[in-house]
Amino acid sequence: MADPPGLKKLGERILVTGALGQIGTELVEALRAKYGPDAVVASDLREMPDHPVVRSGPFRHLSVIDADGFDSVVVEEGIAVVYHLAAILSATGERLPELAERINVGGMVTVLEAARKHGLRVYAPSSIAVFGPDAPDVAPQVTALNPTTVYGRTKVTGERLALNYWKQYGVDVRGIRYPGLISWKAPAGGGTTDYAVDIFHSALAAGHFDCFVRADTRLPMMYMDDAIRATLELMDAPADSLGDARVGYNIRGDSFTAGELADAISARMPGFTCDFVPDVRQEYADSWPDDVDDSVAVAEWGWKAEFGLDAICDAMLRGMKS
Repeated sequence: MADPPGLKKLGERILVTGALGQIGTELVEALRAKYGPDAVVASDLREMPDHPVVRSGPFRHLSVIDADGFDSVVVEEGIAVVYHLAAILSATGERLPELAERINVGGMVTVLEAARKHGLRVYAPSSIAVFGPDAPDVAPQVTALNPTTVYGRTKVTGERLALNYWKQYGVDVRGIRYPGLISWKAPAGGGTTDYAVDIFHSALAAGHFDCFVRADTRLPMMYMDDAIRATLELMDAPADSLGDARVGYNIRGDSFTAGELADAISARMPGFTCDFVPDVRQEYADSWPDDVDDSVAVAEWGWKAEFGLDAICDAMLRGMKS
């Protein structure tokens, strides 16, 4: 296959689903900076007219389980590439399992079918939630995927659907198994790793945080700038450089415990305190690996993270104070 097509003119436009979420907010900003505001059509089910994504370029109100509506937007807007971010995340998915199945799996089918019919390229992220308690502490790219959460199961299904559409229909689908993502620009979206975002807000607002996982809970994490850069780099990679991991690459940012994160914040904010009060989300965290092996992503498209724990803390506190 040839290299990915460029976006040299309108009519080769990008559609981002779930554009008002934590990832979508920053991905749309990055894509519009790279290709121009009019080349990137943001979409979401929510109506938020004052959101910066809505104000900075074209926006469509769109449900990813409305296949006819999705097809119409693709045709009307001249879409060539879809970044499919619309999803129900882990903690929310456990409370609303039927909705998670409908959005995460049904929405994936909508996007892949549109890609098959219209020749679209697709980015569809996966998650470390695909791993289950039988995965090694440092999860390799290829291992058993036996998640215990509804969200994790929907992401495994999504990876399998994507790989099938690539092999059977030639749809160029790519994805990353995102670690826990840390950002100050947009609210987190109901995931188990959200404690690593909430802790900064509470530190600045109250000087204290009640953490819903244990202090010794170690999980793969990543600063949002790294995640956005990884997304763009993967989509820019030549198709013939990518193997079967193309639909769900492990990528590594940093791995640290909740206690280590609290200590790093305390070092920058004397007087900050944190109590660890695990709730049901501890069970989800315990089912995931401590870290991931991203050597396949490194070898196939040159992935390398820039932000470790200290750099993440500095960037979060600097960004939130500004």
